[in-house]
Amino acid sequence: MAAHDTGSDSPHWEQQYLSLMRRIWTEGDERVDRTGVGTRAIFGTQLRFDLSGNRVPLLTTKRVFWKAAAREMLWFLTGNTNIRPLLQQGVTIWSDWPLKKYREATGEDIAQDAFEQRVVDDVDFAARWGELGPVYGKQWVDWPTYEPDGQGGFRQGNGINQVQQVVDSLRSSPGSRRHIIEGWNVAELDGMALPPCHKTYQFCVADGKLTGILYQRSCDVALGLPFNLFGAALLTRMLAHQAGLEPGELVWMGGDTHLYLNHTELVEAQLEREPAGQPRLEIARKPDTIFDYRFEDFAVEDYAPQGVLRAPVAV
Repeated sequence: MAAHDTGSDSPHWEQQYLSLMRRIWTEGDERVDRTGVGTRAIFGTQLRFDLSGNRVPLLTTKRVFWKAAAREMLWFLTGNTNIRPLLQQGVTIWSDWPLKKYREATGEDIAQDAFEQRVVDDVDFAARWGELGPVYGKQWVDWPTYEPDGQGGFRQGNGINQVQQVVDSLRSSPGSRRHIIEGWNVAELDGMALPPCHKTYQFCVADGKLTGILYQRSCDVALGLPFNLFGAALLTRMLAHQAGLEPGELVWMGGDTHLYLNHTELVEAQLEREPAGQPRLEIARKPDTIFDYRFEDFAVEDYAPQGVLRAPVAV
């Protein structure tokens, strides 16, 4: 399927996503998964999207809440692993996991909105129950290291900021094959509320353009993938911006690529829709570092999606 919407006779770029969804739903291997909900899945998939001309892969066959995805990406870049800063901005996409942990630990059948409000209002409560463990951002900007303490043991060393390393290498050695941000820290997986799904990012410079690859070990195509595509495109755009490069492509690669069996209504409704339009992502300013972007720096234009399609999150 062509990745570029280059003319009226070319398939719309979003048809790739819809074709993947249709293939999983009709041909996928049905299995019981970790959540107990059950999925249909295929293994080993790829999508490609043109990012030139400020294009951004925001689905038009349903509304994608790109503002939440942008706020999440900026939160990743802070290295913060507590949901409180997200909830203070009205972003609730990470609430399910700490909420489940709280309910199981206390036996209190608290409503989600009440739990979220307690996290916002009570710093001590947030510190105990809003923490996700060393997820994404911690690994991206503060990967832990250890060094000999001189007494036969080890002490914690300086953390590794992978994101800054990639910015530096894009500037100083654009031809490198090591522009990589990795989230899969095997030693710390058990401490994470959810091991990283979008685990590996790699970047390539060619002809002054930056292309990014995202490898996702596990992908909920209906709910997660639309967010992941926008987030990866945004990260690629920010890196290109900082390195003085033009955006090239976003290449998305999936391992276990699945649809949940309780997403029937969403899947069938979305597959009946026809994509249209070409959203664009504008970045208003170039801050001193990639860590200094603000949400107000981003604007999406020409985005006229069809209506919201909802489905439950499998936790």
